[in-house]
Amino acid sequence: MGAAVVFTVLSRSEVEEIHEAAFRVLSECGVFIDYRRALEHLAERGADVDFSSGRVRFPPALVEKALQTCPGSFKLYDREGNEALVVGGDRVHFATGSCAVRYQEGDSARPSRAEDLVRLVRVADALPEVQLQSTAVVASEAPKTLGDTYRLYLVLANSSKPVITGAFSEQGLWDMKSILDAVTLGRTEEAPCAVFDVCPSCPLKWTANTAANVMDGAAAGLPLEFASMPMPGATAPVTLAGSVVIHTAETLSGVVLAQTVRPGARLVWGGAPLQFDMRYGTTPLSAVEATLIAVATAQMGRYYGLPTHTYAALSDSKVVDAQAGAETALSGLLAALARINLIAGVGALDFVATQSCEKLVLDAEVCGMIQRVLRGIEVSPETVAADLILELGPGGDYLSHPHTRRWFRTELHLPGLVIDRLDRKGWEQAGRCDALMRAQERVQRILAEHQPRPLDPERASRLDEAMRRVMAREACCCLPFVPAP
Repeated sequence: MGAAVVFTVLSRSEVEEIHEAAFRVLSECGVFIDYRRALEHLAERGADVDFSSGRVRFPPALVEKALQTCPGSFKLYDREGNEALVVGGDRVHFATGSCAVRYQEGDSARPSRAEDLVRLVRVADALPEVQLQSTAVVASEAPKTLGDTYRLYLVLANSSKPVITGAFSEQGLWDMKSILDAVTLGRTEEAPCAVFDVCPSCPLKWTANTAANVMDGAAAGLPLEFASMPMPGATAPVTLAGSVVIHTAETLSGVVLAQTVRPGARLVWGGAPLQFDMRYGTTPLSAVEATLIAVATAQMGRYYGLPTHTYAALSDSKVVDAQAGAETALSGLLAALARINLIAGVGALDFVATQSCEKLVLDAEVCGMIQRVLRGIEVSPETVAADLILELGPGGDYLSHPHTRRWFRTELHLPGLVIDRLDRKGWEQAGRCDALMRAQERVQRILAEHQPRPLDPERASRLDEAMRRVMAREACCCLPFVPAP
């Protein structure tokens, strides 16, 4: 196969024009940072800081120096320290959506709980098309002061896959680090199994919590993923190019903060671009404009040599229906063709406020098809098969030939039973099930039959003890440990 073709929406000159505009925003306008420690730190490194207003302006040389120390890729590991995947280059990996406040079964959604997170994690663990977990839903029964740590605990206890997560407070990051240290036996920095989202507040602002998370996460050696969320016409210019400028400036300011704390910190140029639908006041992430912004921001990340991320392969529909399938497939395919390294959103509905196990297994089939598209067509003497065609001639029987047996499993993507490929008679004999019904059956089968790889006793004991210490500090001893699905 030839070199990977990358889908782009910006020419090289347009990328450079956005780069120059973002540098101008950073040097002339700057960003607001609501965190004294960050202001002092940046002032010492050459930024122009107005302590009275919290405004920080970044000289171009400071930004350029920070970019020079960013790794172009890095490895993620499973919780036991085995290499799982590489983030960077043209590699594309899918992850579940994160931080939903609702869990959906059928057409009914309700506030999410710990057992819902466990279900989602165990289902995702069984899906090879989904390479990363996330702290997918909020465990509503957990106090806010330890909810982020508790969710990470539940993910680590129920799956060995790497995880995308994030802290909700300054203390939360260190609590989550202690959870990771427990399960990795102290190798969190050496063999990271988690990436931490840090989100600026569009436009051009950093809260105290997120600024602290950037500084502390970088200092602790945690991979950080910036997730700027420009909203055209609401928190960014209504023009898509203007929104990309806002995203670029915000993300570059985070890069400077992280790299000046720790040169060489592992960073991901991420984002969660939205559209603002002015008819309803809603924020669809699956809008085609949001996907175009995602592709453009990924081009900027590649221009700067950083690994990339976005939210895609998701839907704003409220149920698992035709809209959910169309939006998931379109956004996921375009993001993958743009070779965005981490694509988060699998299983998500309703502006990423809701997660569904049924949608998760359907989305996994979409991801499998997308990965087959990315593989392209292999051209070699065996695959061109000219000798075979000459051998068999007109009317030849290819079905029984050894060449077919040798190649069909690698050449042809065979989706699971959630995707219907029966003829009508077979479909009727099988019960006339639609995709949602088949997805429900698949989820039930996974939960009944799939057993995630268990933690070894030492790691399990250390993980539970680390969680208990956090709970004891917060005077909370009522949360379940690894609740049953």
